[in-house]
Amino acid sequence: MNVVTFCLYGLDKSRARRGAWRIPERVLLTAAFVGGCVGALLGMQVFRHKTRHGTFQTLVPLSCVLWCVILVLLWRVLG
Repeated sequence: MNVVTFCLYGLDKSRARRGAWRIPERVLLTAAFVGGCVGALLGMQVFRHKTRHGTFQTLVPLSCVLWCVILVLLWRVLG
């Protein structure tokens, strides 16, 4: 999911430069929350995409925190 999300951010940035059809922001954020948070963070930094949007500055790191909590809870339950 991280690779897919990273590619989505790159594709959206490329389309933004060309003035072409864009990937909706809700799709980019949803991709981060369903398991692509690292890909979203990397995509934001590598492509310098959505780095000025407060929504993305807040929600993408929040998705990483959420996934860390989920992984810790799974580790405790299954470990």
